Amino acid sequence: MDRPPWRRAPAWWAAQRDPVVGDALRLLHAEPAAPWTVAAPAERTGVSRSTLAKRLADLVGEPPLTYLTRWRMTLAADPLVEQESATVADIARSVGYSDPFGFSAAFKRVRGVNPSECSAAPRPWPPRRLSGLPQRAPVRS
Repeated sequence: MDRPPWRRAPAWWAAQRDPVVGDALRLLHAEPAAPWTVAAPAERTGVSRSTLAKRLADLVGEPPLTYLTRWRMTLAADPLVEQESATVADIARSVGYSDPFGFSAAFKRVRGVNPSECSAAPRPWPPRRLSGLPQRAPVRS
């Protein structure tokens, strides 16, 4: 029996069972601010860049760096809303962006609002959920 879409585990969760993709996802989740390229998690999981990119896209539904960007924006959303003293530049650095302008552009592209609008947004926030990304980083051991 099929579960309704809101009752299914997100693709990234199921992909953690894959020996390669699961290891790569754990790396990205554990070190989201690292200066990742596709080559870095591929090398650390013992596969080629093309193998990692294909397997992750097949299992998660998007390429590795697209997933990483969406993950970073998910992590950035909470402090934008909850930490009044945090600046966009502070949050940008915490998720791997040295430039707050690049971070702001990525945040708007992924979340649909500017980070500064997000911090002033009435709760509940976010205005739209990302497809299947967690709100917090569950890292399975």
